[in-house]
Formats: sequence, C-alpha cells, structure tokens
Amino acid sequence: MIPWIHLDTATIPGDGGTLKLMRRGAEFSIMLGSNELMNSRLSGSEEALATLSIGRLAGRQSPRLLVGGLGMGFTLRAALAHLPTKGSLTVAELVPAVVAWARGPMAEFHGTSLDDPRVTIDERDVAAVIAEAKGRFDAILLDVDNGPEGLTAQANDRLYDYAGLEAARRALTPGGILAVWSSGPNRGFTGRLKRSGFTVEEVTVRANGKRGGARHVIWLAETPAVGSALPTA
Repeated sequence: MIPWIHLDTATIPGDGGTLKLMRRGAEFSIMLGSNELMNSRLSGSEEALATLSIGRLAGRQSPRLLVGGLGMGFTLRAALAHLPTKGSLTVAELVPAVVAWARGPMAEFHGTSLDDPRVTIDERDVAAVIAEAKGRFDAILLDVDNGPEGLTAQANDRLYDYAGLEAARRALTPGGILAVWSSGPNRGFTGRLKRSGFTVEEVTVRANGKRGGARHVIWLAETPAVGSALPTA
C-alpha cells in the first residue's frame, strides 16, 4: 500500500487547531488532528452545494456568490462550471495556507479555478465578509468546518446562531439563497433558519455523488422576495 506523506502543516487563526496536508499517490487529504476534514476522492456533496444553489438563481444574468471556505475547491469549480460569464464569485478562506496549497502542491488538482477572472480570493473569516455586505450577494455558500456542529473552532458557531443568520440575511439580495453544507442533519439549525425569516429546504446528498458514500445535508434557505412577508416557522 502506498504510504501517506505529510506535506505541510498550518495553524488555524483564533486557536482553531492545526491542519495537515497529506498525500498518498494522487490522493490528497486535509486533516485536523486525527479527523479527516476532506479528501480529494469525495467531492459529490460539495459540488451539489454549488449546483443546487445556482439552480435557484436561474434568470439572474450576473449573480454574485460568496463561498465560505476554499477547502479542496470542489464547490468553487462546480460553481464556475454553472456561473454565467457576467457572474462573480468571492471565496473567503480563513487559513492562508489553504490558498497556498491550492497554488502549490495541489495546483494541478485545482487547475485554473483560482485565476478565473470571475473569482476573488479574500483571505479572511467569512463572518467578517458577511458582516460588511448589505444586500451584496445573491447566494452565500457555507462549507465551513463540519456544518452547524463544527470540529475546528467554536468561533464558527457564530455563523449558525441567530445573530449569524441575521447577518447572512442582510447580506443577501431579496430572494437570495443561503446554502449550508453539513456532515449530518441538525433539527435545531433547521428551526433557527425558519425563525430567522428564511424559507427552508433540506436536501440529503451523497458524499460521492451518484457513486454513493455517506449521507450529507445541504440547507437551501431563501430570503423573502421584494414585498413578501417574512415566513413563519
């Protein structure tokens, strides 16, 4: 069996722990301690995060997207494949080393996605980007940590509490989409989305797409259209 090789280590800002980039042949893995956060062989649910979100934006000629977390770039590349030429996409990545890995040891894997003229890389906490945006984005795609019940940093919880959801709602256009990836269901989070004024659909997807794998969850939460009353839980 081909052994794993430890390529690099990165510290997550804010005492979030340490990430390790591993490689085995053509396979990459990003680890947090003994937990594997992502693997280059499993991309289906992260790609679905992009395709489901953009599908809800049909008819918008120049949609503006925010992706929280670069990771291995699955969501970014899937979004670029479906994003109109006049669209734009900002990727907020908290850990600068993750961007460096994408341009370095994983450059062949990421291809030209980071250099696409529609893409802006913002090496900051996605929460800070959301807080600054007032009606700026048509969709916010969050693939941060492990979902509403994270592994890497308690600070990520503020994306998913009531204050975080209110900030996201303010950052979206009318009829905009907040899409959230999670490794599993969370009934409490579904309730918070509804009580925060979103219309919510919860979709189960497979980690490796049509080839199966673990069941992951994507929430598609829509803000009210112009003139619409807030939905009730």
